[in-house]
Amino acid sequence: MGGGYDGPNGRALVVAVTAPAVAGRATEAVLRTVARALGVRRGAVSLIAGANSRNKTLAVDPASPEVAARLQELLGPDPSV
Repeated sequence: MGGGYDGPNGRALVVAVTAPAVAGRATEAVLRTVARALGVRRGAVSLIAGANSRNKTLAVDPASPEVAARLQELLGPDPSV
């Protein structure tokens, strides 16, 4: 996990999981992976949009400065800057 790209809604984090895209298992794996990478509990990460899509929008609550800093680390440098 890690690295960013310009997704359909702006800068996006790349998350790859091996769980099959069946019965929400891949989505749940993404939520667990993101929570672990950001150092928050699984319940702090929720799916906002994209349950049946490769592109997902997630929310992290609380969105602390530490979480924002970790996300920036994972995204890596913005190539457009």
